[in-house]
Amino acid sequence: MLLSLAIIFLVGLSAAAIFKAIKLPRIIGMLASGIVVGPYVLDLLDPSILGISGELRRIALIIILIKAGLSLNLSDLKKVGRPAVLMAFLPACFEIVGYVCFAPMFFGLSLTEAAVMGAVLAAVSPAVVVPRMVKMIEEKQGTDKSIPQMILAGASCDDIFVIVLFSTFVTMAQGGTVSALDFANIPISIILGVLLGTVSGFALYMLFETAHKTNHKIRNTLKAVVILAAAFLLMSAETALSGVAAVSGLLAVTSMACVIKIKSDKAVSARLSEKFGKLWIPAEVVLFVLVGAAVDIRYTLSAGVSAVVMIFIALAFRAVGVLICLIGTELNAKERLFCVIAYLPKATVQAAIGSVPLTLGLSCGNAVLSVAVLAIIITAPLGAIGIDVSCKKLLRSEKRI
Repeated sequence: MLLSLAIIFLVGLSAAAIFKAIKLPRIIGMLASGIVVGPYVLDLLDPSILGISGELRRIALIIILIKAGLSLNLSDLKKVGRPAVLMAFLPACFEIVGYVCFAPMFFGLSLTEAAVMGAVLAAVSPAVVVPRMVKMIEEKQGTDKSIPQMILAGASCDDIFVIVLFSTFVTMAQGGTVSALDFANIPISIILGVLLGTVSGFALYMLFETAHKTNHKIRNTLKAVVILAAAFLLMSAETALSGVAAVSGLLAVTSMACVIKIKSDKAVSARLSEKFGKLWIPAEVVLFVLVGAAVDIRYTLSAGVSAVVMIFIALAFRAVGVLICLIGTELNAKERLFCVIAYLPKATVQAAIGSVPLTLGLSCGNAVLSVAVLAIIITAPLGAIGIDVSCKKLLRSEKRI
């Protein structure tokens, strides 16, 4: 395992540096290095580390979500309100409709199987989007109209919505029955996640304040460790409560960090944000190299041109969904275009659930996995480059005002 970790960090960082030198996003290098050293090409990674790949990717995602919560200004988020809520589900719905309309034609699937494919592909990648929105907030790119805050909030909820739909459509494809409660779990998981995170954040703030008042001051490094441990508990609670109530661990973690930021002194929250920014450096490498390692490149060869066409048709549907969310806002044409671009990348969810239909023995399994792999390879770099380049050209910076 130690050798595998050395390969992940050294090869991942080297590839990231090379891609940065040629003016391309670092994550493309990390994804590419993961594909190369992964089990489907050179097979250099120990099976033991691949066995816990999902958990390691979740840890990395938790770190950037805490960083996001510590960077998020709720007063800015209130400015966008309705569009942020719509962005959490409407673009994904439009993309799923795109697959339902065209996947039967391209792949000979039933409508239910097309819906399964759409649910796998419809989730935006928080791993690609969230760190970029956090960076934009820090650099005040587009923050005058709360654009990165809106996208960050929408992307955090988008995955929950899509994964619930995925579970529902898979049950239907297996011949099971679906109740109204399955769809009610979506708002329930969001509300309970925010509630649990808020209570946890307030409890941690009280702990830190009590320690400070009793002359047992907790250093910021130790605070960061405690916050990280609490985030792990919140994510574990999602699994533990799955049979009782639907809870969004991702939103709970972000909400907890938001409350700590609101209640804490500005200097303290800034230092905590800096701590998690440093933690994100190795976490980012682990996340994207392991996402790349999960990509079975063989399936891209079997996907063919029809899969590429299908992906872009679905993205066009998604773009329409994003633009509808922005109706009635003060955003100009350039800013709306940026929002469309920011909602393109796929990676994390597709790598996590792309193979599930095949594992379950569904007849659409191979087609779903093929399109999921191709979507990661096409949209993760496309979205990353698009965000990095267009944020400076399409959005205003408050620093220049």
